[in-house]
Formats: sequence, structure tokens, C-alpha cells
Amino acid sequence: MVTTAMASETPGTSAVPFSSGSATEAGNTGAALVGELGTARTAGSWIGADGRPVVAVTDAQAAATVKKAGAEPKMVSHSMNELKAATATLKAAPRVAGTAWAVDYKTNQVMVEADSTVSSSDWSDLKRVAAGIGSFVQMQRSEGKFTTRLNGAQPILSTGGRCSAGFNVTNGTTDFILTAGHCGPANTIWFDDSQGNQQLGTTINTQFPGNDFSLIQYASGKAGDNADVVAIGNGQGVRITGAADATVGEKVFRSGSTSGLHDGTVTALNATVNYPEGTVTGLIQTNVCAEPGDSGGPLFSNGIALGMTSGGSGDCTTGGVTFFQPVTRAMAALNVQLIVTKQAAGGQSAAPAPSASANHSAIAPSTATPGSTAPVTGEETSLIARLTDTRNIGPGLLVVGGSLIALVGTRFIRSEQDRKAYQRYYSATWG
Repeated sequence: MVTTAMASETPGTSAVPFSSGSATEAGNTGAALVGELGTARTAGSWIGADGRPVVAVTDAQAAATVKKAGAEPKMVSHSMNELKAATATLKAAPRVAGTAWAVDYKTNQVMVEADSTVSSSDWSDLKRVAAGIGSFVQMQRSEGKFTTRLNGAQPILSTGGRCSAGFNVTNGTTDFILTAGHCGPANTIWFDDSQGNQQLGTTINTQFPGNDFSLIQYASGKAGDNADVVAIGNGQGVRITGAADATVGEKVFRSGSTSGLHDGTVTALNATVNYPEGTVTGLIQTNVCAEPGDSGGPLFSNGIALGMTSGGSGDCTTGGVTFFQPVTRAMAALNVQLIVTKQAAGGQSAAPAPSASANHSAIAPSTATPGSTAPVTGEETSLIARLTDTRNIGPGLLVVGGSLIALVGTRFIRSEQDRKAYQRYYSATWG
């Protein structure tokens, strides 16, 4: 019986607890200053290369306030109110699938991108809209294609496709898996094997498009032991100790059942993506790669849950852009709480922080099934070495990493006939 959504702590290994650091305080300082000064006098905050908070401001008095608080002010021409007004104008224009936009805090611009599916006429129309807003709206085209990251993962699936699980959550009585909404509608039944013999759970709530999250209730009602532990490969586990909002400039890690563990940086917040299936807003934008089947997988930093994989462009060979549904927004809408380590549950909530510099590298996906206590396999790489070597990293980075291997289905299975069709299809395809 599968009992947890995540590859749990391997017997004989210890999970590394979360430890906060000065970078956490830097992120909080920037956000607090933006809140104090207001969106008419600021245009976002981020973590600088030196780990200090940077706040974009529009006047000298605001700059003095930022400097007095120990942060670095950056004078800009456009306030957050102006930048948000620009994105509102873009949203009001005729919808074009294959486009996305987000506010770039560092350049004080709105970046609009169109993938290879956008026609020349649609691109020209969108450029006219941008020109009417102002020169701070920048346009660019990409060779990739914005897609939700469905299919292509290990066979824990339904007749419609496969995804990766996100985080274990609870309403105090029943436990659930939190994952991407595009993975399947309500009443989708999930299996954890290609033969359709082991039922994992059922989708009871989903929001997509608009948002991109769903809630899957465990068949047993409980996530089981070590629901707060995720694996980072080679039998090593780390604990998720809380949830928070992402910060621009923050070093993050994304895990998925197709491409394994990858790292990158948060590049923008409140991004809008026009997928072919519909528009999703309020997303976290990153330069972390992802591939089909990684949908729903977790984004985290320093043991803090940040989001679930929504979609993007590119792959983990050439790189790309990946968007994430913020976990805090999903949990608030669903009225659930993250299942975290007991030692963190009674303390103060932790906030995310950027990690030490790391190059992009990966850990092969685990062969362990969700909730199993089998060793988590995967070849050691420079990334995992950095995650666990105290000589090379700050204390908070010890808990970054993890791979959530459970996958979810995307279509109704209403009868025994559908179940048999599922068995026939995946026995032939993946058996």
C-alpha cells in the first residue's frame, strides 16, 4: 500500500533539518520595505549577488529609507503600479496562446515572450499593444513552445497521462497530495503501477486554468510516516519544514519524475502564461529546466516549499523557462496545511532564502515508488555533493533538494471497463 506522496526517508539515513541564515533575513527585509513604502514608490525587491536585499524605488526619500534599513536602493523610472497597469493592459488584449509576460524587477520592465506557435499577425498585434503602453514593455520570441508538463514520466498514472506529485498536505483529518491542476479533473483516479493494480488516490478538487493546482485524497486517508521527508538521491533524505512565497534572485531546486533534480534562480513573480488550454496567472518564473512528466513536482529552497511545476518551454538538455504555481496560494484556496517535520511545526514559520552559488546539474530520477522506504537511487553528481558537503555550502543549503516521485492521472475512470482499458493500454505501453 502506498502511504506517502514522496520518496520517504531511507532506513539507516538521517534527514537534514532546516537551518535559517542571513539570506532569509535579507529576503524578509526587502519584502518588508516594499510593504512599508507602497507600490507607488517601489517596484519590487530581490536578492543581490552579494546576498543583500535590493529594493527598486522611485524617489530619493524612499531610497534613503531603504538605505537606512540596511538594504540597497535602486532608482527606477516606473513604479509597481505602472508595471501592473501594463500587465493588465496585456491581459485585456485578445488572448494569444503561446505568449507569456512578467515584471522584471531588476530591469524595471515588463517582458513579453512569444513561442514558436505564435503567428506573425498575432505577434504584430501584440507588439502594437505593447507600443501603446510604453517603451518599458520589451518583446522577444523564443524557439520553444509553452506547454504544461504532462506525460512522459514513470508509470503512476491514469488513462489520460502522467504527472509528478507535489507536497503532502492535510486538513487536520485527512491527508492529500498537492500537485498541478492541469494533471486531471475532479474524480481522476491515480495508480502507482503500470498494471493499474494499486490505487493511490482520487482528485477531489482542481483549479485550471486561472490557477494550476489540484488536491488528491489518499485512498487510505493518510500520507503515512515520513510524509515530510523527500529524497535527494543516494539514500539521503531532507525534511520540508515550511512553506513561503518565492523571492526574485532566490536559488531554488525543482524535482520531477522525468528529469530528476535541477537547480536555478527565481527570475520573476506574478507571471502570466497563455497555455493552449487556457491562461494561468500569478506564477513564479524561473530559469530551472523541466520536461514533460515533471508537472506538479515541487519547487523548494532551504527546506521551504515554494511551488508546484506548471509548465514552460525548453528541456533539460538545452535549458528553458519553467513556471510554478505558488504553494501558499494553493494551500490557502484549498484550506490545507503542509505536512512538515514535528520539530518545525511547533516553532516559527521559516522563510525561503537563496542558497550558495551552484551550476546546473542533475540527479537521475529515483526508482523508489511514492511512500516506499526503498533506497533512493541515483548517480552522485556535483549538485548532490554541494547539497550535503558542509565545507562548500551555508547551513541552510543542507536541506535543499528532494525528489517527489508520485505521479497523477488526468482523466476520469468511472467504471471497471475503464480500469481494464487502463490496464490493457499501460501493460502494452509501459509493462
